[in-house]
Amino acid sequence: MPGGSVVMAVLALRLLLPCTGQHHLEEAERIMTTTPVIDGHNDLPWQLLKRFNNQLGLPEANLTTLDGTHTNIPKLRQGHVGGQFWSVYVPCDTQNKDAVKRTLEQIDVVHRMCELYPETFSCVVDSTGIQQAFQNKKVASLIGVEGGHSIDSSLGVLRTFYHLGVRYMTLTHSCNTPWADNWLVDTGDDPPLHNGLSSFGKMVLAEMNRLGMIVDLAHVSVETMEAVLNLSKAPVIFSHSSAFSLCQNRRNVPDDVLKMVASTDSLVMINFYNNYVTCRDTATLADVADHMDHVKKVAGAQYVGFGGDYDGVTRLPTGLEDVSTYPALVAELLARNWTEAEVKAALAENLIRVFRKVEEVKANLQGTAPHETPIAFEELEGSCRTPYGYTDGAGTARLPPAALGLALALLHSLLS
Repeated sequence: MPGGSVVMAVLALRLLLPCTGQHHLEEAERIMTTTPVIDGHNDLPWQLLKRFNNQLGLPEANLTTLDGTHTNIPKLRQGHVGGQFWSVYVPCDTQNKDAVKRTLEQIDVVHRMCELYPETFSCVVDSTGIQQAFQNKKVASLIGVEGGHSIDSSLGVLRTFYHLGVRYMTLTHSCNTPWADNWLVDTGDDPPLHNGLSSFGKMVLAEMNRLGMIVDLAHVSVETMEAVLNLSKAPVIFSHSSAFSLCQNRRNVPDDVLKMVASTDSLVMINFYNNYVTCRDTATLADVADHMDHVKKVAGAQYVGFGGDYDGVTRLPTGLEDVSTYPALVAELLARNWTEAEVKAALAENLIRVFRKVEEVKANLQGTAPHETPIAFEELEGSCRTPYGYTDGAGTARLPPAALGLALALLHSLLS
């Protein structure tokens, strides 16, 4: 080919590429108009607590004009977000303290978001509600508890959370509970206590299946992942995790577990946090697409979703700076030859499939009695617990260790 022709061909290619990118973005917008994204994890409620102490009536807390966060109403609209699991996260340092109270306050703030902005948010509790919200062009708002410490080892609290609209619970955050091991066990930073799940932990899992609450395995140890995937009667999710093969951070999902995800019809919703995407401080939109490609390759396109972790992380990939950017990631998938059916599955249909199966398992377990056996008192920690309901063989209430020590000291003083 003559030199001039080569130059012309290169110039033509350079002109064509931006047009191709624009075409993919237009296709993404078209697809997302009817199949908007359902994201597995957004920490906006935590930001509302930290910044405003959950006072939504403050002018600066207005979600239409909210600044300095990854999420506000205009950004959600621009990003074609049609469904969102709002995380009602409280930190591990609330464990054995006020975790239940704090979680209830975060559940309350999600409900108030729906009440204050009914034209935008629709609080829903089932797969049918998600589809109705889609039809009404609202953000289907679901509640996810991030960390089993929030139930304070109480099946009664778990059931109460379900009645208040909670539809998934992450079994651990970055701390062990008295019944499940977290991901830091795999780094050596926390000791393994339960070989994944204790006997009470297995009861929590069974009760979640009975209730119709989705089990979330983000933040748990690999042994916990495997135990749950082997025992659960319903599919589970990883609400905001990425692929371990591409970034060897223990928060991510190894390939053998990805295969278990496929065999159980479960779901991995890809996290956008740079440290879980590239194991570095920096990342790009293409790096996140690599994780989605990897889950698709190992497990299948029907087992991958979006779990941005917006407003819960400090570093995000270039091109995915806030919730308005989902269409750009979808355009990247289309550029990588994902079919429209595969994209729609990842956007929403995979999560709806899992949710429906969880609901089917609940229906099949109708009539099954609630699990009532409490966790053993000696497995609980904290000095402020009361022993009501716990008795020894003689029918005497067991005292917490601190109270027992105080009683013995008092007895000694009286006898001396």
